[in-house]
Amino acid sequence: MASLTSASAPATGMKREERRVLAGTLVGTSIEWYDFFIYAQAAGLVLAPLFLAPLAQSDPAIAQVLSFATIGISFLFRPLGAVVAGWLGDRLGRKKMLVLTLIMMGVSTALIGVLPTYAAIGVAAPVLLILLRVLQGFSAGGEWGGAALLSVEHAPVHRRGYFGAYPQIGVPVGMILATATLWILTSSMSAEAFLAWGWRVPFLFSIVLIFVGYLIRRAVEESPVFEDLVRRRKESSAPLGQLFRKNWREVALTAFVFIGNNAAGYLLIAFFATYSVSVLGMERPTVLLATTLASFGWLGFTLWGGRLSDRLGRIRTFQLGYLLLAVWAVPMWFLIDTANIFWYFVALFVMTLGLGLSYGPQAALYAEMFPANVRYSGVSIGYALGAIMGGAFAPMIAEALLRSTGASWTIGLYIAVAALVSLGAVSLIKETKGVDLRA
Repeated sequence: MASLTSASAPATGMKREERRVLAGTLVGTSIEWYDFFIYAQAAGLVLAPLFLAPLAQSDPAIAQVLSFATIGISFLFRPLGAVVAGWLGDRLGRKKMLVLTLIMMGVSTALIGVLPTYAAIGVAAPVLLILLRVLQGFSAGGEWGGAALLSVEHAPVHRRGYFGAYPQIGVPVGMILATATLWILTSSMSAEAFLAWGWRVPFLFSIVLIFVGYLIRRAVEESPVFEDLVRRRKESSAPLGQLFRKNWREVALTAFVFIGNNAAGYLLIAFFATYSVSVLGMERPTVLLATTLASFGWLGFTLWGGRLSDRLGRIRTFQLGYLLLAVWAVPMWFLIDTANIFWYFVALFVMTLGLGLSYGPQAALYAEMFPANVRYSGVSIGYALGAIMGGAFAPMIAEALLRSTGASWTIGLYIAVAALVSLGAVSLIKETKGVDLRA
């Protein structure tokens, strides 16, 4: 880890290029996560009867568990995407990899929108669906690291947490776009029409978003830290080897720091709405609207978490977020189980406070933990491994816990344990705020 800089630069107004970078990272990650979340929500709503038809007819519960499992499959390929994107990003630049991963994610999402179902092509349907999920996972593995570094490496020293929060709020923005799109569709058509063809519309809409994101990202300049690295770097024989020889501890810690947030986040994304509709009997459009509104809390608290970390430090902000998440994880289920839409909204909104504070500082913390020449690889691989251990199979685990115990609060216990694991991991990290990113 690099040494601390002697002083922060004085506060100045945001430059035009800085605004362009923040817009590029926010728009790009929002679109990427819209694509990812559309699939996650579709997995809970319609994919089981469409792509696992025989099993859905004979054992709907198992079909739903397997539908959630397809969410996790893509996570297994995130580390591969992180390795490839990190290796190229540390050589060719952050910007090129961001454009490439954006296009890959958009193409795979749009293809899901035109994929024939089991009724049309039989077992080939779920096989092709899984292959496209693999491509989504591969591209997502390289997306976050590039966006995080582009924003943090452009930031003034004293505002890295705030700048780094912009790619982070792409996650709740993507969720808002995804749930709002599904809410509009389910409110404007019958359940039969949505199952027949309406579910394809959000996937196809991704084409428009990708085009917009591509134009914005093309206008962003390369990271100044990367440009400086190119000017002064000697040829490195095996930077990935160097990463695991010298920075394996940082990779492990970044992975464990992410477990609690990612597990809880994916329940918000993929499980709560499905549980409330299928188990509690609540109205789907109303639940989707409440989930969308609660996601605005995630957006606001994430941005605040990044800004707060510039004052309190990355570690204290993370610790506060994970403590709140662990404390609220079990009680919120008793509110959800009232089947009252107001208390459902309150449960999710309060949860987003802990989610935001444990997500907003992440980009700045991770960037400050690695030296410049392996930074893209380090943050991307750590993030991808944490996603596998955290959110990859969280909806499936939640469904299995519910089926085996019949008690929803046990899911909260699972989230509380995950949050405490991440709290322990972040507490092992020495405060990074203000380190020299050019080292």
